[in-house]
Amino acid sequence: MTHFNPTFSLTVADVDLIESALRETGRAVSVVRLDSASTEPVDLAAVADLDARARQVNDLLGRLHNQKTFFRPAKGTYVGG
Repeated sequence: MTHFNPTFSLTVADVDLIESALRETGRAVSVVRLDSASTEPVDLAAVADLDARARQVNDLLGRLHNQKTFFRPAKGTYVGG
């Protein structure tokens, strides 16, 4: 039986590319969603499907963000910006 690979060897550039692709997908879904809302009659099933896709993309972007480790110096005052 097959099983999932628990480890991944992705570079920072790979993760950045994945995030960029997800953001572009989110923008494309949003544009289609706006266009479909302006047509008459509104296809509620299609709108619900687009909303689910947008939610899925945003959820994945959020999970990627939550797995990042941000640098914070061990000594001294942290100045963000």
